[in-house]
Formats: sequence, structure tokens, C-alpha cells
Amino acid sequence: MARIVMKFGGTSVADLDRIRNVANRVKREVEAGHEVAVVVSAMSGTTNQLVKWCQDLSPLHDAREYDVVVATGEQVTIGLLAIALQTIGVEARSWQGWQIPILTDQAHGKARVESIDGSLLIERMQAGQVPVIAGFQGLEPTRNRVTTLGRGGSDLSAVAIAAAVKADRCDIYTDVDGVYTTDPRIVPRARKLDRISYEEMLELASVGAKVLQTRSVELAMKQRVRVQVLSSFEDKPGSLVVDEDEIVEQPIVSGIAYSRDEAKVTLRRVPDRPGVAASVFGPLSAANVNVDMIVQNVGADGSTDMTFTLGRTDLPRARDLLEKEKATIGFEAMIADPDVAKISVVGIGMRTHAGVATTMFKTLSEKGINIQVISTSEIKVSVLIPADYTELAVRALHTAYGLDGPEPARRGEG
Repeated sequence: MARIVMKFGGTSVADLDRIRNVANRVKREVEAGHEVAVVVSAMSGTTNQLVKWCQDLSPLHDAREYDVVVATGEQVTIGLLAIALQTIGVEARSWQGWQIPILTDQAHGKARVESIDGSLLIERMQAGQVPVIAGFQGLEPTRNRVTTLGRGGSDLSAVAIAAAVKADRCDIYTDVDGVYTTDPRIVPRARKLDRISYEEMLELASVGAKVLQTRSVELAMKQRVRVQVLSSFEDKPGSLVVDEDEIVEQPIVSGIAYSRDEAKVTLRRVPDRPGVAASVFGPLSAANVNVDMIVQNVGADGSTDMTFTLGRTDLPRARDLLEKEKATIGFEAMIADPDVAKISVVGIGMRTHAGVATTMFKTLSEKGINIQVISTSEIKVSVLIPADYTELAVRALHTAYGLDGPEPARRGEG
């Protein structure tokens, strides 16, 4: 008998038939003798609609009220799934984040989980009940307000709950059947990975891979929660996210990721003096705007151009903040470009192999793709390019690093 947390994303619970399918999958695990808790997202498209309503009313809306609105999607799903499970003879009960409780900090819209008491969930699971838990939401205890964990936050909820209840495994069910070397919709020859290290998965998630949310992988690595990515619609083996020691042969490059959710900001002619970077990034950090790639070019006249990237949805807020701080920072002009994409090459084998970055730069050059910004880490190289070249870049790099698998069978063949 194992203790398992099963997480189902929005496409897995998109309508009543799919919710019934999820209920049957949960029942199979219960009948196999396992203790099961389930974490679910809102039904596909629901959160996008809720977010749009908030943005249409006010682009700079109150983040606390935003959380009240967008947290409602998961509440609907947990009630429906609990009913579906009860209908097929599985004892189940729905749980919202505040009922457990999942306690978070005060960063509304991007809250961080601070603590979860899993004792009551364990008690219910041991008694044979399946807790059906709303992902994506928590409780900020000092003001007793609902919080949300950011887009994709249901993955984080699932991993955090798995750690809290000391689960043997956290199964993430989604619309893909595992972790691939890149997006199969762009590269049909992309290969599914049987295993991938926490570190590689963290890098891929942080630079655009949509399979798992970044903070969920970070927490899984910290708490050593074994995570399995599986398809909600097919019964086939998935991909395990595990410790690096469990991977026998470490490839130089494991995957290519991309993100079109980027925006680039350039501050022209910023005074080149101590503390100027803090005056730029301090207000952004205080407003929970995450900055990624940063480049600074110092001119001969004592000024500097400062370029950085951030999430496209944060661009209006960032521009507003920087305009208010213009006199303090002293920049001459601000240029914003939302039409960019970040392409990243990731692999733990980079630690022991040279030339990975050179291959990337040469491949993009041969395709006529201009690189705007470069950043690196021990197992990753990322570049910022014009968004129109995203698919061409991903295909070219996937081939250049030898990641192409066999040509998939066409319909009617094989």
C-alpha cells in the first residue's frame, strides 16, 4: 500500500465526462489499496476568463480582490469531483485551501506556501476517505484573506501536500504523457524522457516548459518528493522527476524550452553610479515583479543602457512603477518590447562538456536569427530572440544537439 497524491490539471477536468474519467482513475488507486488525496485545477478556460474579467475592469486591479475572484474556479471543480467519486462508491470530501489550512505569505497573486499541517488529511486518508483539494489557493493568516499561488499553482499545491502528508509519490496528470525533449507540437521528433533530474526539470520549467510549474519542482527537489508526469487520457508510462543519482547516463543536453510570455525593457542613458541598479530593481521586487535576464552596457559619457526581461503580464505594472521612479533613477527614455521569446538549452551534462553555447550561437546564426540577450547557468544557456523566430529556433537547436527521435508514424501507417 502506498500513499499517493494525484493532481489533475484543467484539461483533465474540462467537462463532466472528463471529471467522471478522473473519478474512475482515483477509484482504481483506492481499490488497489492505496491511500489517495486528489488536487485539482479549475476546469479548462475558467481561470483565463476570471483573469480577463479582472483585467478588463482595471489593468492595475487590487491583487487581494483578484485572488477572491480567480480562486473560485477550483472550488467548483472540487465539489463536482467529490460528487462524481461519491456516485461511484468512493468516500470523498472536498477541501478548500483555508480548510486544511495551506498558509501562505501576503504576496497576493504569487503567494508562497509557508506551512501545511497534513495531520487531518492523513487521518481522513487512513480512515478510507479521499480528500479532494482545491489547488492554486491558500490562506494569508494575519488578515484571513484568500491567496493564490500564481499560474500553474495547482502543481505547487500538489507537491506541498505530498510533502505534508509524507506521500510516497506525487502523480501529476495532464494532457501530455510525460516530459519531452521539447514541445512535440513544434518538433514531431521530440522524445519522451523516462527520467529527468530535479535540477534539469527546474531549469526547463523556469524557462518556459509548461509541463510542471517552476516552484513545484523547486519544492519537490527540496523535500525529495518523487514526481511522476502522466497522461490523463492514456494508460501508458510517464516520466519520473528524480534525484540526479538515479539517472545512470547523463546526456549533455536533455531538452530545449521556449517562452513567449516574455517582455524586454530597456532604460536608456541611466547614470552610471553606485546604487543605480538597486533604484531600478528595488521597486520592481517590492511589487513582486520578477526580473530575469539583465544586461548593462556602459557608455563613454558616464551613462549606461540597462536591459532586462520580465513576464509579459507584469509589463504594465513595471512601466507604471518605473515611470514613477524616473526622477530618482534618472533614465532618459524607456523602451518596452513585448514581441520577444526566450529559448533555452538545458542539460546536466553541460558541467563536463564544453562547446554547448557555441553550438547554440552558430546554429541560430546559420538560420539568420539575431540574439538580443544571453544568460547562462551551470546547466543552461538562454537567449532572447524576436518572437517570430521561436519555432524555427527550437527545431534547429533540437536537431543540432542530436535530440531528434524517429519520424512519428503518419495516420494509417504502422
